[in-house]
Amino acid sequence: MKSTRPTASQANVRARRRPRRAAAAAPYHHGSLREAMLGAAERILERDGIAGLTLRAAAREAGVSHAAPKNHFGDVRGLLSELAAVGFLRFGAAMVANVREHAPSKARLAAIGQGYVMFAKQNPGLFLLMFRGERLDFSRPALRTAADAAFAVLAGAVGARQPRETPLTLPQAARITAAWSLVHGFAMLMLDARLKPLIARMPDGTDEIALLEAILNGPTAQS
Repeated sequence: MKSTRPTASQANVRARRRPRRAAAAAPYHHGSLREAMLGAAERILERDGIAGLTLRAAAREAGVSHAAPKNHFGDVRGLLSELAAVGFLRFGAAMVANVREHAPSKARLAAIGQGYVMFAKQNPGLFLLMFRGERLDFSRPALRTAADAAFAVLAGAVGARQPRETPLTLPQAARITAAWSLVHGFAMLMLDARLKPLIARMPDGTDEIALLEAILNGPTAQS
């Protein structure tokens, strides 16, 4: 009677034909999930806008389970708030990147204003998120601290370097508001493409940043 047991060669053939299980995705190292999620959220934000940014979408983009991010962020508002905190840290750094030490106050304000608008131009989705108060939770320490630090850069440029809790005089508040209104209003006009008709009527090679420099360095700039 013939044996029905497969020979060694037949077993090897069957083993080669057997589909291999997909290698399990390497688990995120403890502490890296937050960074992976924030990076994924920023990519979605710039690609699809804030409407496309959900906790599930960010988890899918990052390649993690839908439940994993809840331990770090709680909900989508927590994710947006932590992403905005990262944005404010970069924002503050961008504003002071080209400030020269011991520069006159007008030159310092111009450099900070240019940094403000350049950040908005290079990171439109993130910039808009940072000023969407209804989508953010400013009780989160990371967001509150980063936003306060960025505001202090602008306030310091007009001579109001006091801590946030320190009362301001009316002239100090007016200088801060005037400077902030100028650069933020310009940034929003730029992002909404409302400056394009003006740019089209100006000499070739003139862009929004050149127009901003003319405003900040001109006689009407705040000093």
